[in-house]
This record gives sequence, C-alpha cells and structure tokens, in this order.
Amino acid sequence: MDIASISGQASTLTPTQLSDAVSTAVLRKAIDIEAQGALQLLQALPQVASNPPNLGNNIDVRA
Repeated sequence: MDIASISGQASTLTPTQLSDAVSTAVLRKAIDIEAQGALQLLQALPQVASNPPNLGNNIDVRA
C-alpha cells in the first residue's frame, strides 16, 4: 500500500482505521529497508576458501 492509496482511502476510513493503515504501510516499508540492508551485508561478506577435505569430518565429543 503506498501513500497515494492511503490518502484515497482517508475519506472512507475512520481516524483509527486510517492510523492503522498508515502504521502498517510504514512498518512494511521499514521491513523492506531492513531486508535490503541485511542482503547488502550478506553480499559484502568475503567468500571463504574451501577447507581441505580432512578438516571438519570428525568431532571430539569428550571434554
């Protein structure tokens, strides 16, 4: 839902419903921005060179 559609619905919604619609639109936009930021951080991580085949095959479970 964008700002234009919210303003178009302003005349048909009660103030509480309008407030809820605006809050939901702002929340969705914030979530989209956070997702884009997280994706950029993940893409910025350096690629790890693969380990030799003998590493990571055995786990010592005794301490």
